[in-house]
Amino acid sequence: MRLSLIFVGLLLLAPITSALALPAPMSEQELTDKSDLVATVRVLSVSCTVVTKDDKTGEDLPVYLAKLRLLEVKKGDAKKGDEILVTWRAIPKDVVGPWTVNYYPGEVVHTHLVKKSGGVSYGSTWWNAKGEDIKAPDNTELPTNAGETFDAPKEPADQHPL
Repeated sequence: MRLSLIFVGLLLLAPITSALALPAPMSEQELTDKSDLVATVRVLSVSCTVVTKDDKTGEDLPVYLAKLRLLEVKKGDAKKGDEILVTWRAIPKDVVGPWTVNYYPGEVVHTHLVKKSGGVSYGSTWWNAKGEDIKAPDNTELPTNAGETFDAPKEPADQHPL
């Protein structure tokens, strides 16, 4: 009797648990197939462009714009040395899972991106679109006020002669 009650309880909880679970990560092949740009990048800067209230939680959520330099291109029309823009929006703190892909100033990482409508900027292909850091950022803070920008520490490749 006790075992059957536990089983019934688990069956009742199964829909709730699966609703809170993250969708499966995409394989490397799926990410590549669904991406417009696959590249190793260095994050030059991250700006908070605007802060909006979430419709459901009322929480203030920053919208970000990162400038990335392409160090190596595996797929896409862009070429090594190009600079691109990537946008994303923060998610409410109580949402389960890593739904957003954050980019941090100074980090070097392999990533998969899709062009946003209008073709001016990119967004992450999926929640696992960014690989492990090749070079970790000095910190993982992001700007929180509209108009605020965090720049990557300068490296020799970033400095141009006068």
